[in-house]
Amino acid sequence: MTASEFPVSLQRHQFAALEPGPRLLVLGAVHGNETCGTRAIERLLRELESGALAVKRGLLTLVPVTNPLAYRKKHRQGERNLNRNMRVNHAPANFEDRISNVLCPWIAEHDVLLDLHSFHTGGVPFAMLGPEDNTGDIEPFSHAQAEQKMAAHLGTTRIVEGWMTTYARGVERRRKEGKVNAPDLLDRGYGVGTTEFARTVGAYGITLECGQHEDPRAPEVAYRAIRQTLALLGMADIALEAPQEEIEIIRLVDVIDMEHAADSFTREWASFDRVAKGEVIGHRHGGAAVTAPDDGYIVFPNPKALAGNEWFYFGVKSDRRL
Repeated sequence: MTASEFPVSLQRHQFAALEPGPRLLVLGAVHGNETCGTRAIERLLRELESGALAVKRGLLTLVPVTNPLAYRKKHRQGERNLNRNMRVNHAPANFEDRISNVLCPWIAEHDVLLDLHSFHTGGVPFAMLGPEDNTGDIEPFSHAQAEQKMAAHLGTTRIVEGWMTTYARGVERRRKEGKVNAPDLLDRGYGVGTTEFARTVGAYGITLECGQHEDPRAPEVAYRAIRQTLALLGMADIALEAPQEEIEIIRLVDVIDMEHAADSFTREWASFDRVAKGEVIGHRHGGAAVTAPDDGYIVFPNPKALAGNEWFYFGVKSDRRL
């Protein structure tokens, strides 16, 4: 792709009610091959533009395609993963840096963020939840109750927590082992994506994984989640459904990188497949086994990961309660 073929703008649609209220930002296609959010936002836009639905309070901002280069290429990323190292870049080095320079101020203008994604292999939808309220160094936060309430109303029966602490561990391992040369993968801010950045500017938000990339049900999951968020925030005349009562919460505890293109899984894992301590998950290109450190779950297995990037995550059952 030549420089002249790179997208030169980022499009958003805003609906500002005359009555003040919450400011909600909804993102689709942060990863270009994850289009369920795009389809759901397009469906909602048709309803808003036709008058079938109206924003009665606050400000609604919809971004159907957050990474237009990756979306055009039908790939996860354009030149790098947009949903890592989310920050304002005073000397942007790639396309995603320039998108971040537009997107970060947009996020900072809002109170609540809903970021709609999908995943590589089979599995059921789930929500990514931030930390409990804390004043620590990794991810200080003070809106856990509101965020937990939002997660409970998105229709999923599974929630994943522990993203930033897991990433911090993974980055420190990369720095210690010296097997990765890419500066962005060694940056201690590498785990910061859209919702993590939102928490740094006083907002809260949920990353919703709506299903496998090609699952025809995923756009419906995304669409319902947008409508229920509008209902929860009192922004539109939409009936609020009861929160999920039985929600399984899994805490990520480690991220395992693919070291070589020939690293391989023992089988086609799906997110949240259970594994027993010592069970072989995959093999390095030299034949060494990669085993489960404890009884737990495989999360986000990516057999097509790039060397030096995340191959899979390992999670355990959390004792957190919503």
